[in-house]
Amino acid sequence: MALHFIRIGSSALAIGTALWTTAASAAVAQAAPGDDTTAPAAPSPTPNVGPAVSDAASSGEIIVTANKRAENVQRVPLAVSVLAPTQLKSAGVTQFSDLGRVSPSLVIRTAEQPVNSNVSLRGVGTFAFGIGVESSVAVLVDEVPLAFSARAFTDLPDVQRIEVLRGPQSTLYGKSASAGLINIITREPTSSFHLTANALVTSDSERGGNFSASGPINANLGYVLSASYSSWDGNVKNLFNGKDANGREAFTTRGKLRWEPGSNVKITVSGNYLKGNTTVGRPFTHMSPTALFRGTAGLTQPVVMPGVTVGPDNTDISNNFDSRTRYVGYGGYLRGEIGLGTMTLTSITSYDHFHLWDYLDQDDTSYAGNLGNNNQIGQFREHQVTQEVRLQSAAEKPFRYTLGLYYANVHFARPFVRGPYFSLANWYATSESRQIAGFAQADYTFLTKFTLTGGVRVQNEKVQYTFKDNLAVAPAPSLFSGSAKDTAPTWKASLRYQATENLMAFFTYATGYKGQTYDLTTGFNANRAAAGPIKPEKSRDKELGIRWQSSDRRLTANLTLFDTHYQNLQAQTIETLADGTSNYRLTNVGGLTTKGIEFEGTARILNDMNLRGSVTYLDAKYSSYPVAQCYPLQTPATGCDTTTSPSSQNLTGTRAVQAPKWKFEIGGDYSPAITDTLNGVLQADWQYQSSMFFQAHDPETFQSAYSIVNVGVGVRAANHRWELIGFVNNLFDKQYYGSLVNTAGNFGNQIATQAVLPRDFHRYGGVRFGFNF
Repeated sequence: MALHFIRIGSSALAIGTALWTTAASAAVAQAAPGDDTTAPAAPSPTPNVGPAVSDAASSGEIIVTANKRAENVQRVPLAVSVLAPTQLKSAGVTQFSDLGRVSPSLVIRTAEQPVNSNVSLRGVGTFAFGIGVESSVAVLVDEVPLAFSARAFTDLPDVQRIEVLRGPQSTLYGKSASAGLINIITREPTSSFHLTANALVTSDSERGGNFSASGPINANLGYVLSASYSSWDGNVKNLFNGKDANGREAFTTRGKLRWEPGSNVKITVSGNYLKGNTTVGRPFTHMSPTALFRGTAGLTQPVVMPGVTVGPDNTDISNNFDSRTRYVGYGGYLRGEIGLGTMTLTSITSYDHFHLWDYLDQDDTSYAGNLGNNNQIGQFREHQVTQEVRLQSAAEKPFRYTLGLYYANVHFARPFVRGPYFSLANWYATSESRQIAGFAQADYTFLTKFTLTGGVRVQNEKVQYTFKDNLAVAPAPSLFSGSAKDTAPTWKASLRYQATENLMAFFTYATGYKGQTYDLTTGFNANRAAAGPIKPEKSRDKELGIRWQSSDRRLTANLTLFDTHYQNLQAQTIETLADGTSNYRLTNVGGLTTKGIEFEGTARILNDMNLRGSVTYLDAKYSSYPVAQCYPLQTPATGCDTTTSPSSQNLTGTRAVQAPKWKFEIGGDYSPAITDTLNGVLQADWQYQSSMFFQAHDPETFQSAYSIVNVGVGVRAANHRWELIGFVNNLFDKQYYGSLVNTAGNFGNQIATQAVLPRDFHRYGGVRFGFNF
């Protein structure tokens, strides 16, 4: 299967390269002087699409490519946030997992390894761990999708801007964007030499640095080269061996070459490499005094975890196996943009590879006996090839359109072993998805102030899998395989009213789609194979928005009301199979409705003070979830129906997990002049999130409301060439958790709760230096 994938990928890359070699040659020839047999052609526009567009023009307007076309964000009829590097720094955001602090409706739940982490928008995410199960929130880098969201969980070293699109984006971006997407735009080549460099050191042993150099090689060829390195020991201590845990180390590098042989031709080649590792530590925050490890007499918490004091502030573990991950990834893309008269033809061909090894002390103890030496070891391997071709009309015409074709082939493989003493597992699974899609979107401006937008996408997907259970005993089957195909349309329509130059209102209706899949995890058996694929998840979204900006662009206020319904929601539940038996797996559980209000605003005061704020009110509830697994230790008195087998609870009408009702962020930067060449800097950022559950109804996974304040003080050059800032994150030392896990089953069905601690679980300070030449 892997060889078959590589053959397909090579063909796609070859086709993309051949297409653009031919098209670029034709376009350059068309523009060549001396051809007096042809009437002079109308001047071709500079390609108007792509991440090369600056995130802030000199006029102060913010440009985004949310509709695959460069547009002023204030005129885009979508709920989109734009995060700039300055905002990320002042909010203490250095990692992808930190983005939830600064974007309304975005919550990122960390886990013991990046693959099990989850990204959700407006309370909608994918809470499953099987390979081939797509996220509901797509992650893209320079418009190129990442097949594996774990690939994104690292540094943000070379960001020009980050666009967060909320609500279904399937019409333009495909089946993995049913709840929204995050598009990370990296820096582009510049017309003159430009160098940026940053360094960071903190009081708790974080060290990092990055640089980005760009400029011209000659009149037609430009480059960008960037690299970063960061390391952090972690905020958890393993008392068994004295090592730090919950830390990370990462090295990334990226390069781009942009060739412009003519005024209407732009070809970009980009490559990237990533290598890193994490250490895992999940402290116990709550445990019953009567808890016994594996229900075994004498194996109390002090015996199996000597020295650990369990409590809400605990940062100690005692593990006799180093839980950790290590990973490597590389890839790149070839992007071509050619002006054809008043139109632009764009092609993006990409390849990506990611490989992660994961090691976990599955018993979470340092007990020397057999039960204390149960571990799990696995790998994730991913290869992806994509090809997109689109044709776009000029942006300034009353009628504008985008036509496109998209192809993707992605292959996953996962070997997994757990044991050897309990919860045994030993299997190898593969998953492959082939997708072909066509899409179109058109905008028509009429009566001067009204714009009607319509879009449609039709995609065909084939998914297939293999699963080899190495523990199966004859005559039980040990090897399973299957495949399924599906063709599905998605569409959207919106009406925009440009009341004045600075005030816009819109209404948008859009549908979303997340493709069918198989639940390839421990416990896959003949029953699961016979049940076939999990059906696609579909959504319908209504949005009403207002966008306002003052004439001098110093004040901005954006308001969005949304109401989205998800049908055939893909989630973990209890399923009754055709033979009358039941099991717990990923399947279609019913529906979810999410609605609310989002506000974002900015203010630029006296040229040296910038303020920003965002707030979200979210009402996300399961509209249909009649048969869900009971959480550990749940009783009939708390809603567990023990008359069924297995026991179950009804979550219909319950607030969705990882969906806080309120979430806001307020921040600012004040930079008054000290001398003619030196400015002071004062930065502050306040983040608030109301309470939520990590697992429905489970009091052991309840995260109470919290707020975090970050501050920074320093100096910077008046011309912004350099800055030196000292900062304190989590100023008031407020504790909260990245996620909570109920592991009562490992301790004789007594209370036992573990936490994944966030980077700022405790207050820390540091210094960061930035240079910009």
